[in-house]
Amino acid sequence: MKRNKERTSKPVETIDTLVGSGSILQGDLEFTGGLRIDGHIKGHVSAQDSNNGTLVLSESGIIEGDVNVPHVVINGTVKGNIASTGHVELQSNAKITGDIHYKAVEMELGAVLNGSLVSDASAPVYDVIPGGADKNEA
Repeated sequence: MKRNKERTSKPVETIDTLVGSGSILQGDLEFTGGLRIDGHIKGHVSAQDSNNGTLVLSESGIIEGDVNVPHVVINGTVKGNIASTGHVELQSNAKITGDIHYKAVEMELGAVLNGSLVSDASAPVYDVIPGGADKNEA
């Protein structure tokens, strides 16, 4: 009997976009490839391709909004929910206030999570409804 294999994604190994330290971006950010955030994002962060994209949030990085990226490496602060169809890595300085929907998760000693870990192979997508309200689509 053959198994139907779901298309698995691999983390992007290059950083195409950088939000530098001291930068503040207000509004939603949609990207392709790799994104590194050393600054502050006040809005939702999402990858255009739901199977390909990597977010790296450095120790100085802050996101105030939901994150919808296949591969996530966090060593900074997220105030919002995280949805990942791939791998979530919480490094030792990670501080998360919100739920994490994940397919695979790795958490280092020292990482702080104030929320729930939800194992879900088909992680939800957090979309923004015009008018400012958030919507959770499974």
